[in-house]
Amino acid sequence: MVLREWARIGITSFGGPPSQVALLRDLCVDRREWMTAREFEDANAATQLLPGPGGTQLAIYCAQRVGGRAGGVLGGLAFMLPGLVIMLAIAAIALGESPPLWIRAIGAGAAAAVVAVVVQAGLALGRTSVRGARAAAYLVIGAVAVVFLGPGVVAVLLACGFAELGRRRLSVHAWPVIVAGAATLPALAWTALKVGALSYGGGFVIIPLMRADAVDTHHWMSGTEFANAVAYGQLTPGPVVHTVAMVGWAASGLGGALLAAAIGFAPSFLMVFLFGHRFVALRESAPALAFLDGAGPAAVGAILGATVPLVQVLDEWWQFAVLAAAALALLLRASGFWVLVGGAACGLLAGAAGLGVP
Repeated sequence: MVLREWARIGITSFGGPPSQVALLRDLCVDRREWMTAREFEDANAATQLLPGPGGTQLAIYCAQRVGGRAGGVLGGLAFMLPGLVIMLAIAAIALGESPPLWIRAIGAGAAAAVVAVVVQAGLALGRTSVRGARAAAYLVIGAVAVVFLGPGVVAVLLACGFAELGRRRLSVHAWPVIVAGAATLPALAWTALKVGALSYGGGFVIIPLMRADAVDTHHWMSGTEFANAVAYGQLTPGPVVHTVAMVGWAASGLGGALLAAAIGFAPSFLMVFLFGHRFVALRESAPALAFLDGAGPAAVGAILGATVPLVQVLDEWWQFAVLAAAALALLLRASGFWVLVGGAACGLLAGAAGLGVP
């Protein structure tokens, strides 16, 4: 039961966290009545406070409620594996020695559209998390860190969270903090751990985290390859964290992709298994809320700042036209997923017309 239902959600959850939450609620509350609406809402709110991709953690928690710890493991794997398999197939084609024109065209078109989608996500999050001058300052700090500090954005996000925690003079014993040193982990494993453990804001904050390591520090990918990877990740079902598998492939082939995916998703399972029974208390935890009041706006700034390097790798005039059309479509309330599909289709048309494809 858990394997079948969570695999179905993993295959059909195009469109990111909103789609994942809606499908899980329909299954667990409306149709099967495995959970009450209040319990589901408490769990959904709590996963937004925990570091890591909220949609994935919610899927694991719901599966655990249905089938115990074993159900949580099986449901979480069934939820994430369909999209991961698709991403591995794309990585094998797109990151080969001579990727075909059609895959590059899809990536180039969707990469132009994804800039508008990322901006929309940042603005949507900002409307709920940026309240007051101090939160606006955290947002600016996060955006500046992405543009000028690269890998330092991780420390900045944590610093903003702890700054707000300290300002309110709250005890931190109720807030789980995991500290790991980069010097003790291989570079790819450290990148994947940061992605899995610091994925606030629907997962979009992992874009600057991954780019800093994959492009600027270790040069596993070019800026264009990374922008395309982000676009491929948005076009496939499941969580945004799947993109880390493509970074892993660029770093070390299939083995690197599997390692990055395993480490990237591990914090989600860990957080649910350790703190799932305290989701109601966590939702009402003053230290957790204070930390997120600092880290949340900074993460929004990081998401918006990530659009700067994404725009910088757009080389062709038609990509800027796609970006403008995508922004207009989102203003008219089109679905982000279908905007990305439209961008990919424009890329295919551009390739077929003989226009330049990065």
